[in-house]
Amino acid sequence: MNDIEIKNIVNNTDLKHIAIIMDGNRRWAKLQNLPSAFGHKKGVESLKATLRACNDFGIKYLTVYAFSTENWNRKQEEVDFLMNLVAITLSNELDEMHKENVQIHFIGDLSRLTDPLQKILANAVETTKNNSGVVLQIALNYGSRNEILQAVKNIVDSGIKSQDITEDLISDNLYTKGIPDPDLLVRTGGEQRISNYLLWQVAYSEILVKDEFWPEFGKSLLADCIQEFGKRQRRYGK
Repeated sequence: MNDIEIKNIVNNTDLKHIAIIMDGNRRWAKLQNLPSAFGHKKGVESLKATLRACNDFGIKYLTVYAFSTENWNRKQEEVDFLMNLVAITLSNELDEMHKENVQIHFIGDLSRLTDPLQKILANAVETTKNNSGVVLQIALNYGSRNEILQAVKNIVDSGIKSQDITEDLISDNLYTKGIPDPDLLVRTGGEQRISNYLLWQVAYSEILVKDEFWPEFGKSLLADCIQEFGKRQRRYGK
């Protein structure tokens, strides 16, 4: 299918938001007999290609799982590399993303990140806050259970009575406040689990698992996912 045909599927299905679990960087690198770092670097290229494809296809929101609260348990060398990669990528790519009208958000507990990295993230958000193109949400030090726990604590601390707590109120206290829930959740790398990602938000999302590793992902595979989404019948429990 060409871009116009994919855009027609997006419009006809009202597909606004795609969330992705970007899995398989290390496994891809291992198959290439390369260090994990090469897989992560190639994964950045896949993200850039996917972001541009979202713009081409008319997808308004893209949320990607970059670093989970559990990823701190990896080897310190890899954690340091990933944090540096985030900093370098944002520093190098921000001007281009700004020119392409991308609006950048971060979701997760950013307080654990270093002060220099927090400043880089804050600058990216501030620089792009008035852009009207694709909204890119990057989940960084993110865990959905922790997100929901913090939302509950915020509600309790605000003095709201239990009988006044609603689903909308909980949604408004999540990191994703103001962003519609994902219509489609894609996981690369073949694993069939959600991995503590957007548990509240994907309650009625269509889920699609791709065997390809994240470094192999791009415009063509995103188009395949959208085609598959177009065949689904969303019932929302009805």
